Amino acid sequence: MQKRLLVVDDDDEIRELLEFDLSHSGYDVDTAYDGMEGLNKAVTNSYDLVLLDVMMPKMNGFDVCANLRKAKPDIPVLLLTAKGTIADKTQGFDCGADDYLVKPFDIQEVLLRVKALLRRNTDKTSEASFKQEILKMGDIELYPESLETAINEKRIKLTPTEFEILYCLMQHFNDSVPLAVLLDEVWGYDSDEDVRMVRVHVGGLRQKIEKDTKNPKYLHTVTNVGYKLTPITEGE
Repeated sequence: MQKRLLVVDDDDEIRELLEFDLSHSGYDVDTAYDGMEGLNKAVTNSYDLVLLDVMMPKMNGFDVCANLRKAKPDIPVLLLTAKGTIADKTQGFDCGADDYLVKPFDIQEVLLRVKALLRRNTDKTSEASFKQEILKMGDIELYPESLETAINEKRIKLTPTEFEILYCLMQHFNDSVPLAVLLDEVWGYDSDEDVRMVRVHVGGLRQKIEKDTKNPKYLHTVTNVGYKLTPITEGE
């Protein structure tokens, strides 16, 4: 079945370029010219993925993403923006974006990210039994259907990407998980330049599940390797 994408960008040249290349890659592409129109279309219609600029009139991409997450928490969002600092990326991930590309971008890189996000979302939604499964290891419980975790029974809402990272780490609990494995299992590709993106997401996840991020109890950094999850039971 043909995947339907929404491109939201106020730059006519970029919007038309994305529409052309995505259409010729087999996607059904719709477009919007500003943030407000983009949010209205994304909420009203059915899309498999949204490509979203940040600096737009009427409503910026961060606000569009945050509002879209409330209405449709499962839809993948790829931010495309000229704002490429760590602070900007962190803000983008905090509002619920799944991936982030800085302009000017290579269209082949866009196509790669789109394909990876769609594959990840399809794999997740096609596993009916997984959607009903509650994973529990030590203090940590994971609720796939609501994209939540619970630490000692305290519920915490996660972004889709934070959920995928935690799920991946739970599958390898007590083992060191290399950054390349996280990129492959969560995003569907391995790229050295995206290591920083993983670290930003892990930092956001750590803020949510740890009482003291400088002395983490569960989510540990393994120097020169990646991360390790130790879902210990209270008192052990």
